[in-house]
Amino acid sequence: MLLKAITLSLRQLVDARTFRLMLLVAVMTLAIFALLGLAGWQAMLHLLVPQFSGWIGPDEAAGIALILTLLFGWFLFRAVAMAVMGLFIDSIIESVEEDHYPEIMSRAVPVSFGRGLAMGLRSALRAIGWNLLAAPAYLLLIFTGIGVPILAVAINTILLGSDLELMAAARHPDLPERPLQRRHRLTLGLVSALAFLVPLLNIFAPVFVAALGVHMVQLTRQEPR
Repeated sequence: MLLKAITLSLRQLVDARTFRLMLLVAVMTLAIFALLGLAGWQAMLHLLVPQFSGWIGPDEAAGIALILTLLFGWFLFRAVAMAVMGLFIDSIIESVEEDHYPEIMSRAVPVSFGRGLAMGLRSALRAIGWNLLAAPAYLLLIFTGIGVPILAVAINTILLGSDLELMAAARHPDLPERPLQRRHRLTLGLVSALAFLVPLLNIFAPVFVAALGVHMVQLTRQEPR
């Protein structure tokens, strides 16, 4: 089922409507991310550099500020992208259902702008909160080279699997509740977490993982009980 869901999701990205939504989400995410990055960089320069410039020199302190800004940016990107994606979640899911699940689409209840925004923000805040709680572990693992991304993938696997299943089912409150099996939810989360991990490709990950969530949920519902 996973391979079929991934294949269908990748094909969906070349659909004209889905492609436009993917570009829109990417542009908005990058714009917000750039503003947050600039604000974070300025905060680091004004707060961190004066504290350490007397010990290691202003240039070295500025370098540390840049590294910390990039690290924070790497962790925040997924949260920002999911929040933006929430604004368009109804249109994204509708485009997938229109192409692959028309019988389900005919009974769909559109997700309002407010509800989509709430789901996106909830996903973003959960990601930020859990990663902040894991900050001590990240600091301990930073010298291992590989420990930080492994822990980040593990955390986001759990969070994304749950969030994407919720978003995929949001248009169908009338259907019997049949949540994904734990292994399917974790598989969905793992593939999504890995998609957000790859630089440049992660710009287009939100729409791909949203489509993947729809296919995983709908294909599961089509399986015999």
